Amino acid sequence: MVLTTVIGEGDPVGLRPVPAAGWLLMFVGCGALTFRRRFPVAVGVVTLLASTIYYPAINPDGALLVTLIIALYTLASAGRIVAAAVIGGLAIAGSAFGEYGTDASPLGDAGMFMLVSWLVAAVAIGAVMHSTRREREEALRRRATEERLRIARELHDVLGHNISLINVQAGAALHALSRDGADGPAAEALTAIKETSREALRELRGTLGVLRQVDEEAPTAPAPGLRRLPELAERSRAAGLSVDVRTDGDPVGLRPAVDLAAYRIVQEALTNVTRHAGAGRVTVRIGYGRDDVLVDVSDDGRGAGARAGGGSGIDGMRSRAEALGGSLEASDRPEGGFRVTARLPYGGAA
Repeated sequence: MVLTTVIGEGDPVGLRPVPAAGWLLMFVGCGALTFRRRFPVAVGVVTLLASTIYYPAINPDGALLVTLIIALYTLASAGRIVAAAVIGGLAIAGSAFGEYGTDASPLGDAGMFMLVSWLVAAVAIGAVMHSTRREREEALRRRATEERLRIARELHDVLGHNISLINVQAGAALHALSRDGADGPAAEALTAIKETSREALRELRGTLGVLRQVDEEAPTAPAPGLRRLPELAERSRAAGLSVDVRTDGDPVGLRPAVDLAAYRIVQEALTNVTRHAGAGRVTVRIGYGRDDVLVDVSDDGRGAGARAGGGSGIDGMRSRAEALGGSLEASDRPEGGFRVTARLPYGGAA
């Protein structure tokens, strides 16, 4: 409105007389922009109609076309690309008809070129902004999904292992109580249940504590790693398994992500043995090679028949290994039982 009225003819600056209809159309076009976010298509149509009526009928003309350009940009940036293209095309067609289809030629070739360029640029820039925003939102959604899967995998590994041990130990305790009374082996099983449940609660609190720390300092407690393997084996022994832990090669200081993945793979493999295998002996072997660490867990149980479909546990272990650039194989042993073998590179991408 300012550009329309405060431009003189002859003087550097002056007020030009604008008819009442011109004021009305300017108020309609500018006022419609207030609602461009809620009703982008309607605002685009209103600004197009206002401009279509204004320029042939009102003298002197002004910069009301800016409202149409803003409306077209808003339409395209909101994802209404087709509507923006249609409205922009109608504006170009109307301008071309007024320029070349009548005796009047108010714009000239240069003015017509500038007009088309502004309208096309408004739609193009709006479309680019919409595409950029969509890509950013998709990236955020993908990161949120990956984080949810990581959290679910952590909780599955922590709780699944310890609760499986609690289940086995509770069954043993009930059997011993019914057979030997309160002074028999049930006391040892109940003690193991107490320790295992306390460990499960501690790890759960630690995991949930990490989720709560958004703007706080990073947690100071170290994540589980292979240094806690003897403790993990001891809890499985309390459930009735005979667990043999072996280390081949010189131990290497592992990155936290690799150390945690190796620990979780052993933990999940022991959980599967406790739940499904019916095994009596498990061998856990950690081999430190030149480029990677080998995690091998084998048992003398029933083999893959007790693990029909693979299960989410094996899928989770494989996802951990592949996320670090490693690999995992799970299959029956020729001599009977089941084996899980993972290779985790020392410097694999986390």
